[in-house]
Amino acid sequence: MTATEAFVAHRNLLFTVAYEMLGSAADAEDVLQETWLRWADIDLGQVRDQRAYLVRITTRLSLNRLRTVKRRREAYVGPWLPEPLLTTPDVAEDVELAESVSMALMLVLETLTPTERAVFVLREVFDFGYDEIADAVGKTPAAVRQIAHRARKHVDARRPRETVSARDTRAALESFRRALETRDLQGLLDVLAPDVVLMSDGGGVKQAALRPVVGAGKIVRFVLGGIARTDAKLTSAPTVVNGNPGLLLHLDGELDGIMAARVEGGRITGLYYVRNPEKLTHVESETPLTLR
Repeated sequence: MTATEAFVAHRNLLFTVAYEMLGSAADAEDVLQETWLRWADIDLGQVRDQRAYLVRITTRLSLNRLRTVKRRREAYVGPWLPEPLLTTPDVAEDVELAESVSMALMLVLETLTPTERAVFVLREVFDFGYDEIADAVGKTPAAVRQIAHRARKHVDARRPRETVSARDTRAALESFRRALETRDLQGLLDVLAPDVVLMSDGGGVKQAALRPVVGAGKIVRFVLGGIARTDAKLTSAPTVVNGNPGLLLHLDGELDGIMAARVEGGRITGLYYVRNPEKLTHVESETPLTLR
């Protein structure tokens, strides 16, 4: 297999690794370009496992970039949310993959250190061996085991407690959508859990809450108040965001943002609304993701 053929064959995997580490499709694309430039200069005769070698390059470049963007995100205006992707149907059908790229879990991964995140993603999501991960992150296998244990414990304490079917998530979002479009106060309160959290990301470009809004009553007032302040007509349509049901929201026919949700016990416990235009560039076409 030539260098080009190998890169093309594993491109979707490399993008998925970079995206899960960075939470940004734009940064992941940049990493892939750098990966290709490094890969093109390598003597393939010296490479025993092309897939593992490519993942190693991608991981190292992603780690470098993650350390840089971590500092940038600390100065971000308001809550920072991962860049949403419209994904292909097979992503939604792969429960493991869909959970790993869900907004809820991607936000948990943001709380890890860069090295912890790299180790967690490669081990828990892609099932790489400790030796392979050690090569990629520049640690010993023993150190990687410790980091993996610490990262898993951290994530398990913060990830959603139950696995919810796409059908149940879709049903909750559909109830939310109908209530939102008809401005049905009681309908919104019925579908939102009492301690629901809304995070909205405008990036300082579009109006958004500068801090998470907590509580069904506060969120309903915030959302309905925002709609009341505009003369624009709000419409919403179901879609698949990061392998999970979501909503595309339009104002007077123009895309305003993408909403993802976390559902537990049949009610919405988390709403994630991305309005930052810079993060809406990957919602015009589907992005293929893969664990293999």
